[in-house]
Amino acid sequence: MRTRRGLCYPRVGCGGGGDLFLFSEKTEVVKKRMRDFSGEHMVCRKRKRNSSVVSGKSDLFDALPDDLVISILCKLSSTAGCPSDFINVLITCKRLNGLGLHSLVLSKASQKTFAIRAKNWSDSAHRFLKQCADAGNVEACYSLGMIRFYCLHNGGSGASLMAKAAISSHAQALYSLAVIQFNGSGGSKNDKDLRAGVALCARAAFLGHIDALRELGHCLQDGYGVRQNITEGRRFLVQANARELATVISSASASAIPTRSWFTWNPHPHPHPRNINCGGCPLLSDFGCNVPAPEAHPASRFLAEWFASRGGSPGQGLRLCSHVSCGRPETRRHEFRRCSVCGTVNYCSRACQALDWKMRHKADCTPTERWVDDDEGDGAANGDAEDYDGGVNGENDEVIAES
Repeated sequence: MRTRRGLCYPRVGCGGGGDLFLFSEKTEVVKKRMRDFSGEHMVCRKRKRNSSVVSGKSDLFDALPDDLVISILCKLSSTAGCPSDFINVLITCKRLNGLGLHSLVLSKASQKTFAIRAKNWSDSAHRFLKQCADAGNVEACYSLGMIRFYCLHNGGSGASLMAKAAISSHAQALYSLAVIQFNGSGGSKNDKDLRAGVALCARAAFLGHIDALRELGHCLQDGYGVRQNITEGRRFLVQANARELATVISSASASAIPTRSWFTWNPHPHPHPRNINCGGCPLLSDFGCNVPAPEAHPASRFLAEWFASRGGSPGQGLRLCSHVSCGRPETRRHEFRRCSVCGTVNYCSRACQALDWKMRHKADCTPTERWVDDDEGDGAANGDAEDYDGGVNGENDEVIAES
């Protein structure tokens, strides 16, 4: 029998039923595929996963109330030793990611949770810090404020975030705002407010901030922004040393670190200029103590890494604070004051000068002729720059030794 195109239908009896066999075999294959696709009589070739249903009950984690999980995550975020400790929990599952970003969890996050390295900075890290700051975390407010003010050149937003942390009695934020007031950072020289800087330093010192206490002592000794009182200033400087030693000893005892070697007298307390980090911070070596150098705040470390990756300069004609643990840059030319003896180093504050003098600069500072700026007719030549007294005249040695 032929079709309209002249083709013949397969014959049943032709070829011993070979064509019929092929036709029926193809039909069975098609039917089998249709059954498999519809889910009927399907044979699973993959390894079956362990079902979360046990005896008709759901997973035990799903049965936990949200309040209990949030409480656990709050404890985790407050004790995290690095950002990855907290981020690894967020990427575990969808539920932990949702509850981990709860405002209560973010508000309890510790300082080390925001210890983001400059090389890992991204928009997602910025959003995470912003989310933590919006949740009311004062450490996030301070860290993001420092990054925006000095690195992202957003002075208004950065200062407001640091002010938000300072209102919550964050000592580091209070001291940073004091440094901004002393230098007039983000504005002109006329924007300096020495009295406001002293007031902020006093508040931070009351909260136990050692650098603020040291800065306040120097202000009282020099009459900088406050009526001069040398005796009271020296008392504050000695108190700053005592608090620094107590802080180091308490942290060492908590970490089970032996401290006996710190109280051995060193006949040569000042390190060799080529070996700055020998034995510890020599700040208290005049009293027979060789305590380890204090750990820099994560925000300060971020600033130092940020500008180090950009050639070590915050911009044309701008300089960084010479204290290695500070990281603050100038926001205008000749904002920081230089050493009046050598003119090769500059500091954002007297506290940074005192630390760097004992740690490094005392061995490097050499009296030279009055330094001349590289750029002719710049601000320093016109009297816009101020100087720190060097430590070679004996008088400053005595002052700094107590700082």
